[in-house]
Amino acid sequence: MIETEITKLSSKGQLVIPQTIREHLGLKEGELFAIAGEKDTIVLKKLNAPSARELFERVHSWGVAFAKKKGLTEEDLPKRRK
Repeated sequence: MIETEITKLSSKGQLVIPQTIREHLGLKEGELFAIAGEKDTIVLKKLNAPSARELFERVHSWGVAFAKKKGLTEEDLPKRRK
């Protein structure tokens, strides 16, 4: 675990995650987080959103498995128009 750091809440409600922590966790600009708070504790959890390629691969795998389950082949698909 990395050492505790101190940060300050801005007038816009923003917090800076110190560079040492960002580097330690491999955080990049644009990362998404879930946030929860109770009493005097705030918890941030990095969300691991899949890339467009990962989403495509999941949908493609699902489609291939679905077609196989239904007994469909490439010949059953409509021909592509040029």
